Amino acid sequence: MDKVLSDRRAIAVFLAPALLLYSAIMLVPIVWSAGYTFVDGDPITGFEWVGLGNYARLLGDSGFWDATWLSVRYAVVATVLQVAAGLGLSLLYVFVLRRSSALIRTLVFFPMVLPTAAVAQMFVKLFELVPQPGPLNALATSLGFGATDWLGRPDTAFAVIVLMDVWRSMGFYAVLLYAGLVTIPDDVIEAARLDGAHRWKLVRHIVLPSILPVLVSALIFSINGSIKVFDSIYALTGGGPNGATTPLTLLMFRTSFNFMEYGYGSTIAMALTVLSLVVTVAIFRGARKDLTS
Repeated sequence: MDKVLSDRRAIAVFLAPALLLYSAIMLVPIVWSAGYTFVDGDPITGFEWVGLGNYARLLGDSGFWDATWLSVRYAVVATVLQVAAGLGLSLLYVFVLRRSSALIRTLVFFPMVLPTAAVAQMFVKLFELVPQPGPLNALATSLGFGATDWLGRPDTAFAVIVLMDVWRSMGFYAVLLYAGLVTIPDDVIEAARLDGAHRWKLVRHIVLPSILPVLVSALIFSINGSIKVFDSIYALTGGGPNGATTPLTLLMFRTSFNFMEYGYGSTIAMALTVLSLVVTVAIFRGARKDLTS
């Protein structure tokens, strides 16, 4: 094996198919999309070279900045709640339920494999106001609070979207962090307890530093997925009410395919790519400082 791994030709033979496939699926479309940012038009009417015109339009587009603010706000809130819920569940699995946690882990993870459209329809029915009140509004009315148009108001619609995505994904992050927790040696935990570290002190000084690489991975997965959220918002609110829940992904989709502005849509996609890259690099650098300090 060492002889094979030291042979550059053998490494090239093994890596070439994967690199070619990756380039064809990922890199070529990215370069193609970057080229579209310098033109205006569509495949039917043709394209016209506009240079940096799309980028100048982007900087002055209030709709773009509103969508960016929504994407950033959603990413921060959803990431904190997803990873926090996953961490809490993983701690519950390891320190409370222990070996009997297998069934609970399966049940909590199950929403992750459900179709997004099905989950969105379930939440629509749960928070529905018309044509008939959903279970939540029926309960609120019976308690004397009155019904609320949860999906018809910007603030509550945002909260419902976050709630749905946290409910769906917390099982995934719980399993991911659980895999990191079970690698902590039992003697380290017992030694810390003998030294007086219990509950929060044990988590703060032993558990979190031990699973920091896994925790960083969970943060990167979560915030990148949240910044690029599309299907859950499209299925639940369609970007409404009045565009109040339209993130960059949905703005890009509508600009490109509804209004046939391929160049400007690709420019929005490029801005989204840069935003995701900046956030990922910032998390990596922050984690590196913690690991080396």
